[in-house]
Order: sequence, then C-alpha cells, then structure tokens
Amino acid sequence: LRLLVAEDGVLDRSTLVGLLGALGHLVVADVATGPEAVAQARLLAPDAVLLDQHLPGTSGVEAAAAIARELPGVAVVLITGDLTLQLSPEQVQESAAVALLAKPAPPGTLDATVRMAVARSRALTEARREAGEARQALEARKLIERAKGILMRRTGTSEQEAYRIMQRSSQDRSVPMVDIARAVLESEPGARP
Repeated sequence: LRLLVAEDGVLDRSTLVGLLGALGHLVVADVATGPEAVAQARLLAPDAVLLDQHLPGTSGVEAAAAIARELPGVAVVLITGDLTLQLSPEQVQESAAVALLAKPAPPGTLDATVRMAVARSRALTEARREAGEARQALEARKLIERAKGILMRRTGTSEQEAYRIMQRSSQDRSVPMVDIARAVLESEPGARP
C-alpha cells in the first residue's frame, strides 16, 4: 500500500517509516506538520494517511478533515500516544478517520490496522458510488414514468405502447431514454423552462 506518514517526532517518524517499509508498504512521503500532510496527500493521493493526533500547525483531526474533503477515497488512520484521547462524534465524522491507533503499536497491529482502514475506505467509496448510481437510476425511472403517463394521455395508448414509443425514439436518435422523457416533460404545456 502507498502510505503517507505525518509525525512530528523525528525518531518516531523514522521508526514508523522503517516499520511500514519492513511490512511491505511503500511510504510515499513522511512529514512533520498537518499542513505538509494535507499538501502531500493532495499531491500524491496515497492509499492511506497515518496522522499523529498532535501535529504542529494543525491537529491530526483537522488535517484528516481537510484530506477527507479533498480526497474522500483516502483512508485516514489517527495515531496517538495520548491514551486519554477522545474524539467527539463530530470530529470522527469530519476527519473520516477509519481507525485510531495507540503508539507504539506492535507491527502486526499496525499492519492489520492499515490494511483494514484501506479496505474499509475502498468499500465505503464503492458504496457511495453505487448509492449515487442507484439515485440516478431512480430519478431516471421517475422521469420515464411521468413522461409515459403524458404520452398515454396525449395519444390514448397503453402503458406498454407509450414505453415503446419512447424506446424507439431513444434508439432512432441514439440518446438515452431519460433524455427523451425530459423532452416529453418539457413539451408539456405549463412546463417550467
């Protein structure tokens, strides 16, 4: 996996980068501040970003929120040595953090956490894409149904025949059926421009 590490402690950062490399991951950048993390994430689009919660310039949660806004498919793992750290529901939502990891983390835990975070992030991205497609398909279906009703009323045909009229028109013009439905709806007297 392509990873970005943001840790302000030079020794901690070096150790983490070495460990991730030994686990088979490619660390594409390692930085010391929140603003650098956001800039490098924007530039490199890694699979995951590991952010120390306490970074100079901006907190890990703030950097995570900026990354989540700009790169919604990137997994975010917050790391912290502060075992009393608690994130509010709003901070969790804004940061889009997939995991919170205490440091120092054993190598197996670190590897598993990073892999699970990336898998969850990819699954969430896919679910969002599928939901968007389903919404578009539903909206298209609603338009087609409304247009079919208008054609049935205008031509006195059955529901199947009105559908076939739109289908033939779509094929003849090589345009999606939803575009034909929009044209029918726009041709209706009193339709909004």
